[in-house]
Formats: sequence, C-alpha cells, structure tokens
Amino acid sequence: MKVAIIGVTGLVGEVLLKVFEKRQFAVSELIPVASNKSSGKEIVFKGKKYKINSISDAIQKNPRIAIFSAGSEISLKYAPEFSKNGTFVIDNSSAWRMDIGKRLIIPEINGDLLTSEDKIIANPNCSTIQMLMVLHPLHKKYKIKRIVVSTYQSVTGTGKKALRQLKNERINIHGEKAYPHKIDNNCLPHCDVFTRNGYTKEEDKIVNETHKILSRDINVTATAVRIPVVGGHSEAVNIEFENDFELSEIYKLLNEMPGVTVYDEPENNIYPMPIIAEGKDDVFVGRIRRDFSQAKSLNLWIVADNLRKGAALNAVQIAELLVKKNFIKK
Repeated sequence: MKVAIIGVTGLVGEVLLKVFEKRQFAVSELIPVASNKSSGKEIVFKGKKYKINSISDAIQKNPRIAIFSAGSEISLKYAPEFSKNGTFVIDNSSAWRMDIGKRLIIPEINGDLLTSEDKIIANPNCSTIQMLMVLHPLHKKYKIKRIVVSTYQSVTGTGKKALRQLKNERINIHGEKAYPHKIDNNCLPHCDVFTRNGYTKEEDKIVNETHKILSRDINVTATAVRIPVVGGHSEAVNIEFENDFELSEIYKLLNEMPGVTVYDEPENNIYPMPIIAEGKDDVFVGRIRRDFSQAKSLNLWIVADNLRKGAALNAVQIAELLVKKNFIKK
C-alpha cells in the first residue's frame, strides 16, 4: 500500500500524517512530495524517516493512492498523470469538484457512489463538509428548501503564510502578508477572491458543492468571513424546510449521525467553539432553535476543525472506503 502525499509540508499535509497514523491506515510505503525548496529534506512518519520526493519521482513510483493538498494548479497538471497509471487520486483542492465526470465525496453522505472507475476523487471545501454533515440527515427527513449560511473561518484555511501573519501581528512584527488587511483584532468579509457576481469563490463553492452533493433544488446563499482564530471554522446556518419538524426529532437525527456531536446546553454555557473542535475529528453542532420569523425554519451553529474533517480526515476516510470496497487490496 504505497501512498503519496503531495503537499506534505503544508498544514493539511502535516495533519494527514497524524490522521493516517491515528487511524492505523496500512501504509507500507509513504511517498512524501513537496515543492523544490523542500528537496532533500526528510519527514518522519510512524517513527521512520522518509525523504521528500519530487512529484515526477512520485509518479514513477506508482502509488496506489495519491492525496493532493498543493493547490488547484498542481492538481490539474499532475492528478491525471497519476490516475492514468491506475493510482486513485484524492484531491483536496477545488480543481475537480465541479467537474461533471468526478465524484465529490463526503463518505458518510455519498460514499456509496464511488466506483472502481473513479480514479480522481474530489474532497469538498472544508466549510461545505461541516455544514452538510449536519444538514444531510435533516434534508433526508424534512427536505431543505433554502439555506442561509455565514461562516467564520480560521486563518489556517488560508495556509501557513496566513498563520504567520496572524502570529506576527500579535507580537508587532511586520512581515509577509496573506491578507490585504490586518487580521488580528479584525474580521475580513473576504475569503478567496471576489468574482463578477459580487460573491467570493469561497461563497460560490458552498453553493455549488451543496447542489452537487445534496440537491440542486436547494436555494443557498453564503457570506464567508475570515476571523483571527486558529484551529476551526464556525458557521451560523439558517434552514427552511418543506416539511415541519419537532425539535426533539432534530436532536435525535443529529445524535444518530456518524461524525456529528450535539454540543448544546446553552443554559450551562455549553455550545460549539473552535477551541472545543480543534484537533477533534467530529463536527460539533449547537444553538439548535426554531426560527420564529419564518415557518418550518431552524437555526444552527456548526463548528469543526477545518484541517481535520474539513480536509485531512475526509481524504483518509475516502482512502479507507476504497479499501473497504476492495478497489484497493491491503
């Protein structure tokens, strides 16, 4: 079971190594790949040292699985090179998500769609994953008509450069900036780049990916905000259903959803927060309450570690699913 990780020295790549080890995935040989500036360096996995490879060398080694976390440009160029050799590619970028011929997979929701022919598999956006993990069981029961979501996203969603900017600002060091404005003690209604429709790409991703995974009949609108937090994305989500609901049944459905933790005792100051979710695999949901301004509507507060279920964990779960379906032999 040879596994390549492209972008192994990035934030997601580092968490991928931890998740693989924690879940005891049967990696017989790790093929770590990073940019040329990391050439010759080593990483440690399960107590063993591995030299960083070039992406060309990784292709020649013909891994069974290649997980990409190095941006869309790299994925578009090299994922087909791996897949044509029979490698299953799991891509964390946005490169293939809306490709009509590629699966966009959250294993707990639509993992059953995967076939042995799906050689390039897209991992959804982190904000989409945590939202749909909570909304999926509710949509099955009550049918969602409309979603209004505002996100409050960690700087780790942008990468190491953004994390350095935040840390530098907190100790009054002027350095390289990932954002056009100061992020410490601030919030930026600006995740990814603005498009011609006035929304950012991050907001469009949430809309388009929800349509592809849940239903194109759901009306979705999103506002994505970057906040000076490390270790978790938060979302305020308002849902309008076609059918009415009882709150007790909402709690029951969410408690039964694998990978979701209901964390909701506001009278005891218990509700999801990034410091609760950081380093955890589950998606946390709380502040569950009716929207009294609109019939058949619900408000939720959803928090998850964007580097885990929002990226690394979801990718590893897809790899596990490939093995479970016997597409890859241990």
